[in-house]
Amino acid sequence: MSHPQIAVFARLADGGAQPVRAIEGQRSMLGRTMHSIAYNEVRDEFVVPQQFGQAILTFSGDADGEAVPIRVIQGSRTGLIEPDRLAIDPVNNEIFVPEGDHVKVYPLLGNGNVAPIRRIEGPDTLLVASTVAVDPIHDLLTVVGGSQRQGGDYGSRLQIFDRAADGNTPPLRVVEGPNTRLGQVGGPHGIYPPTGRILVTIRSQGRSGGMGEPMHTDEGFVGVWSINDDGDVPPRWTIGGPQGVLQMVRGVAVNPNHQEIIVTDKRMNAILTFYFPELFM
Repeated sequence: MSHPQIAVFARLADGGAQPVRAIEGQRSMLGRTMHSIAYNEVRDEFVVPQQFGQAILTFSGDADGEAVPIRVIQGSRTGLIEPDRLAIDPVNNEIFVPEGDHVKVYPLLGNGNVAPIRRIEGPDTLLVASTVAVDPIHDLLTVVGGSQRQGGDYGSRLQIFDRAADGNTPPLRVVEGPNTRLGQVGGPHGIYPPTGRILVTIRSQGRSGGMGEPMHTDEGFVGVWSINDDGDVPPRWTIGGPQGVLQMVRGVAVNPNHQEIIVTDKRMNAILTFYFPELFM
């Protein structure tokens, strides 16, 4: 089992490349399971959830070694239970944390025992939230989470909310159904606000396997939808599968400067970079 760390690689790294630096050690407060990371290019900072410590950690962009977080949201007023994934909005200075039937929103510059400033929750929200992403250009929040289909098959839905939604607020649009191919969520999803494209990581199409799920499947892919999609809409593009290179997709990031999509795969223990200019047009 590897020790907790955040490794930083050169953009053009390939093969068995070594990281150029790594954040690790007790003072970093990192835990073993960190399933999300968000970079704030406005402030040159990155934010990660700490599941076991019920915390949100913010580091300087040039952090290295046993770096101490520059801000920590943690304490009884936060309401954090098991923060596993998050997204940031550097324009409106907010952090969004999904936790099952609700999404909590915190101030981006919050530090200490900080209470959420909003909480999306209630039966009208339809939330079974797993991952979130923010579009500050169109003022939207996108949420991907699980639902149970007939016969026990595991599906997911993509929900689109007003970014400032609060309380028992229904989504503006919901992408869900057999044509979507939204199976088991692989990990954090992404968004490219200038074109309104949403990238969702799909791990498999079958039943929710829990600890017994296969370590390899050819059903995984990254699907691309639009912020305007609604209903049983198939993906506009699929990347890396199905029946492609991806085996156990876990996350996705967008690099608009080079028109690239960066995907992580747990089974391959790899970071894959795809050139995909269509996303940015």
